[in-house]
Amino acid sequence: MSVSPLTALSPLDGRYQSKVSALRAHFSEHGLIRNRVRVEVEWLKALAAEPRLAEIAAFSPATVAELDALISGFSTEDSEAVKAIEATTNHDVKAMEYWLKDRLAHNAEVTKVSEFIHFACTSEDINNTSHALMLQEGRDTVLLPALDLVIARFRALAHALADLPMLSRTHGQPASPTTLGKEMANIAARLLRVREAIARVSLTAKFNGAVGNYNAHLSAWPEFDWEGFNQRFIESLGLTFNAYTIQIEPHDAMAELFDAVARANTILIDACRDIWMYISLGYFKQKLKEGEVGSSTMPHKVNPIDFENAEGNFGIANGVLRHFSEKLPISRMQRDLTDSTVLRNMGVGFGHTVLALDACLRGLDKLEADPARLAADLDNAWEVLAEPVQTVMRRFAIENPYEQLKAMTRGKGITREALQAFITTLAIPQSERDRLLAMTPASYVGKAAELARRI
Repeated sequence: MSVSPLTALSPLDGRYQSKVSALRAHFSEHGLIRNRVRVEVEWLKALAAEPRLAEIAAFSPATVAELDALISGFSTEDSEAVKAIEATTNHDVKAMEYWLKDRLAHNAEVTKVSEFIHFACTSEDINNTSHALMLQEGRDTVLLPALDLVIARFRALAHALADLPMLSRTHGQPASPTTLGKEMANIAARLLRVREAIARVSLTAKFNGAVGNYNAHLSAWPEFDWEGFNQRFIESLGLTFNAYTIQIEPHDAMAELFDAVARANTILIDACRDIWMYISLGYFKQKLKEGEVGSSTMPHKVNPIDFENAEGNFGIANGVLRHFSEKLPISRMQRDLTDSTVLRNMGVGFGHTVLALDACLRGLDKLEADPARLAADLDNAWEVLAEPVQTVMRRFAIENPYEQLKAMTRGKGITREALQAFITTLAIPQSERDRLLAMTPASYVGKAAELARRI
C-alpha cells in the first residue's frame, strides 16, 4: 500500500498533515540529519579557526563559504544520500560523517584535514546538540507563534466582553457574578505566565566526548583547554553548555521544556472544557460555516467540535510530553539507548500540541456572546446577592447576618421583591440601604471589568 494522507499511520501525517507541516523542517528525520550536518561542519570550522591547533590548517574564505552553503542548502536529496550510506553502516551518525567526507572530497583544504571531521566526538556529542537545536527552532518558530495567536485571541475576547455580566458557577451552582471578559482574561493571564516559562528554558548541550571527560581530546592535545574551547563552540550555536554529563546530555532542560509545554496544554484543556460548558449554557453562540453539518441525523446541531478536537489533541500531546520528561532524564550508568527511540518522537508531542492550538484558535474565532441569555440567567439568580447583603450587615454589626441570609436563600431561589423587602428591614444607614436596593445580579461584578481590560 502506497503512503498517502489516506494511508498514513499517524493522523499527523495523514488527516492533519497541512496543519502541522511547519514542524517537519525541524522534527523530521531530515531535520535531524540537517542539524547533525550543521554541528559537524561548525565543529570542523571551529577547529580550523583555532591557531593553537597547528596541525589543522585554517580554511580560506572560499572554503568557509562552501561549508556555510552546505549547511544552508542541505536538501532532502542530501538526506537520502546519507540514508543510503546508513543502509551499509547501520549507524546514522557514522553515515553522515562518511557522506560529509565524500561530499567535500573535491576541496583540497578539507581533504587535507578530513580526519578532523567528527574529531574526538562521540555520536551523542553530535546528537544531543542537534536535538537541542531542533527543539530551539521548533519552539521559537512554530510552537510559540501558535501559542501567541491563541493568547491574543483570549486577550481580545477579554477586552471585548469586559463589561458583559455573567453568572458564575462554583461547584456548578449559582455564585457571585463575574463578566464573560474577566473569565477570558483569567485564561490569558495563565497562558502568558506559562508562555514565559516555555520561552525561558535554556536548552543545554554537551560536547565532551565518550563519557564526558574529554578523554580523546586530551590524548591528542593534552595541554589544550578543551573545556573552554568546547563551551565557546556550544554557545556559538545559541545553546547553553553543560559541563557535567555522562556519555549523553542528561536531558534535564528538555524535561523542563516538555513539562512547561504540557502545563500550557493543561491550562488550555481547562479552557476548552469551560468554553464547551458556556456554549452548552448558551452564553456563547457559534458562527455558522456554510455547508458544515453538525449531525448526520439532527439538522439543527452546531457542535463545539473545535474545542473537543483541541481537548483531545492536548491530551494526546501531554501523554507523550510527560513520558518524555519522566523518561529522558533516566539513563543506566553512563549510557543506554532508550532515549534514542524516544527522542525521535519529539515531533509527535509538538505536533499534537500545534494541532490542538490550531483547533482552539478556530473555535475561539467562531464565538459570539449572547447577552440576552446571560442576562436571563442573572435575572433568575437573585439569591447571589445574599453575599453583599450579609457583608454589609457585618459592617454595621447586625447580629447573625450570615445565618439570617442562609435561612432565607440556601438551596432555594429568592425573588427580587423578597430580597428587597428584607433589605428595607435592616437597621443600617439609609444610604447603604439605597445602595443595596439598587444592586442587581448584573451589577454585582466587583472589579471584573477593570481586571479584564487590564490583561
